[in-house]
Amino acid sequence: MKVRVLQENLVKALTVASRFVSPKVQLPVLGNIFLFSKKTKLQVASTNLETSISITVPADSLQDGQITVPGKAITELITNLQAGTLTLEGEKEQLRISAANFESTLTGMNASDFPPVPSVIGKEESLILPKNLFLNAISQVSFATSTDETRPILTGVLFIFQKNQIIFVATDGFRLSQKKMKTKVSPKIEKLILPRGTIVEVSRIIAENEEILMAFNPNQNQVLFGNEGMVLSSRILEGEFPDFEKIIPKETITEILLDKEDFLRAIKLASVFARDAGNVVKIKGGRSFVDIFAESSSSGNQTTRIDAKIEGEEKIEIAFNYRFLEEFLHAISGEAAKIGLSNSSSPGVFTDPSDPDFLHLIMPVRIQE
Repeated sequence: MKVRVLQENLVKALTVASRFVSPKVQLPVLGNIFLFSKKTKLQVASTNLETSISITVPADSLQDGQITVPGKAITELITNLQAGTLTLEGEKEQLRISAANFESTLTGMNASDFPPVPSVIGKEESLILPKNLFLNAISQVSFATSTDETRPILTGVLFIFQKNQIIFVATDGFRLSQKKMKTKVSPKIEKLILPRGTIVEVSRIIAENEEILMAFNPNQNQVLFGNEGMVLSSRILEGEFPDFEKIIPKETITEILLDKEDFLRAIKLASVFARDAGNVVKIKGGRSFVDIFAESSSSGNQTTRIDAKIEGEEKIEIAFNYRFLEEFLHAISGEAAKIGLSNSSSPGVFTDPSDPDFLHLIMPVRIQE
């Protein structure tokens, strides 16, 4: 293997690939980055067996070949070199890196030990997802996933494929986020669940592209995301997602319309005391206002009154985790927030009046009498 490549191109690929390196003791090769030169391209790939990345970099391959080298070491070396042409020469399990006034040799491992990583995604068998709509959709649901690995299915985002739309759903058992995205879909699969980490990575790698390709590999239980020169693959989470539609209230007896910024400011003020009291804030309704109340046994208490338009039952009192309220408010783009309530034990229905395709549920906290 002998290849010439620009430092500025290689460092971008290595920076992304290094995020997927996994130095597992039982499989040391996973701590390496795979390099494969052929004709006018250099493939840079890495995997942790759950998620993998393959990036194609323009290069001049003087001798085609492949090798794997420690991910951290090569990334740090290339990052600290000056811009310009680099020469990479691989022989057996050694990679020689040379540039102006610089030379280094890295000890790698045989490329045949490296797990296969998808490097091509065909446009014909792929869904074409519009960048802005997709990024917005996943940002409005991914924050509601669980971090509890004992229930792995809740650590992922559910994709439901229907004609002309995809529905994204995430829940951690205490809240639920649902977003519908209109797009041309010819579903070959009805639903799948992807790890939150994959969703976050997809949003990072497609930031500079107008569209993203999404394809399925049922034989490997994988989903592929990609565009020209980059393919990210992820395992599909196995298991049954909760029947979330059953917990969505069919009707509410109280609807509260609030200015989003006023509501967010009131929640932030309440959080000063709520942090010492299990993160609990209480919402009490009046004729044309709501009071946001929080109390700490050690610090004191506070009440913020904000204007509200209330329809239905006005005398309400309900408690929520303030962090959940904050994250909902950060997820919406409109100027107002709407809360639909049934009773103090049913989930609150939180929506953005300017976005009919977004729905968020938050379970209330039981109030001690």
